[in-house]
Amino acid sequence: MNKDKQISSVAIKQVSLLAVILVLAGLICFNLALFIPSVLGAITIYVVCRKYNFYLQEEKKMKPWLSSLVLMFASLIILILPIYFIGDLLIEKLGNAQAYMTKFNVFLEKIHSYIFSKTGFDILSKENMDKLKSSVGKVSTTALSSTFNTLTVIMSMYFILYFMLNQPRLFERILASSAPLKRANVSLIGEKLRKLIIANAIGIPVVALGQGIVAIVGYFIFGAPSPVLLFALTAAASMIPVVGAAIVYIPVCVFMIAEGNTGQGIGLAAYCLVVVGLTDNLLRFTLLKKLENIHPLNTVFGIIMGMNLFGFMGLIFGPILISFTLLLIQIYRNEFSDDETPPDLKIPGRDDESENKVNLIV
Repeated sequence: MNKDKQISSVAIKQVSLLAVILVLAGLICFNLALFIPSVLGAITIYVVCRKYNFYLQEEKKMKPWLSSLVLMFASLIILILPIYFIGDLLIEKLGNAQAYMTKFNVFLEKIHSYIFSKTGFDILSKENMDKLKSSVGKVSTTALSSTFNTLTVIMSMYFILYFMLNQPRLFERILASSAPLKRANVSLIGEKLRKLIIANAIGIPVVALGQGIVAIVGYFIFGAPSPVLLFALTAAASMIPVVGAAIVYIPVCVFMIAEGNTGQGIGLAAYCLVVVGLTDNLLRFTLLKKLENIHPLNTVFGIIMGMNLFGFMGLIFGPILISFTLLLIQIYRNEFSDDETPPDLKIPGRDDESENKVNLIV
């Protein structure tokens, strides 16, 4: 046999070791799948609090355990509770499936009758309405069941986060030494991941909360039904690109007009289109543009995937996972291709401000 065609013993060892690693990693992920949202959440909050953690520990000489507890409490108040409040409010309203579906059916019937009387077009046939009612029932049931695990996820997330924040240098050193990549690519992943997490964990919820607050003012002014529930729905819907909050306030306006409140319905529609729409554009073109330019498709498919995998918390984790997967594909090309490195994958220059860098090599 030609020795040139034989597989190198080194290659066999590499493939065998890689196969063992993949099998063990698969077993770990399969058996600890319940804690994957907790790990993702801990990493997200760690990246958000990283700079402040180093400041408290290394400049203010605060005890690591005290610094960790302070940042954990601050993140709970600022990041977790507002998101959990919106989700819990939605689930509380959607939890009573029978009462909710009765109101929803009346809502659909009135909109359908109004549109049919004005246009003569049967936009919602009986068959389509039955399908829509069934779909809404399934969504509400899925949301309810997934939220029951939210408290467990949050508790385990903070348990993991404590050990990350307590010894941040050791945590980053372990990550850097475990990554089978060039040092430059490890630093690049850290920098890109920081931007993605900040944009998704802070930017998107801030935009959603801002639209929800502006919308609820209009709901109260024009007498919309259940304004608090509509606030939560508007905030959640605003995370969806393209349609956004309009998927909530347009049916509400049509419903109010169908009820006979024509002036209030038209007034609310004008308010939402102008004021709520302006708030959305203002926040997106100021806050999100400064953080990271995330493609809308990443957000759309990320939310769909994240909701299926992690429930309500997938609104944040889903887009991060898709963006990070695309980043790893780019890193793979940069690691093993002889082509010139694309401009967006180059390591930031030394002139960049040090506070905007994330270097995992400690």
